[in-house]
Amino acid sequence: MLDYLISTAQAADGGAGAGGAGAIGQIVMLVGFVLIFYFLLWRPQSKRAKQHKKLITELSKGDEIVIGGGMVGRVNKVGEEFLTLEVSEGVEVNVQKNAVAAVLPKGTLKSL
Repeated sequence: MLDYLISTAQAADGGAGAGGAGAIGQIVMLVGFVLIFYFLLWRPQSKRAKQHKKLITELSKGDEIVIGGGMVGRVNKVGEEFLTLEVSEGVEVNVQKNAVAAVLPKGTLKSL
């Protein structure tokens, strides 16, 4: 009769230990997913946003730029939210600063 009680106690203890380990494993998996999500999505996106904001604030007259639609030109006037882009001689277009995709090296427009 004593053997029956001991085996029951061991079985109950084993079940409780396995349930606790499963919960810890789930927490570790959740933390792992959050870390992966942070390093693969949030952090790179934040870095790109900071670089784009810096690029926009450093725009000045005479810079050669390309905007999101692929149009290339030289900056003639920089305002708070808009800039005037000269796409060819005598042709100027107003575009939002946020549309600027990249600043090109000087002399790029002559080579096009």
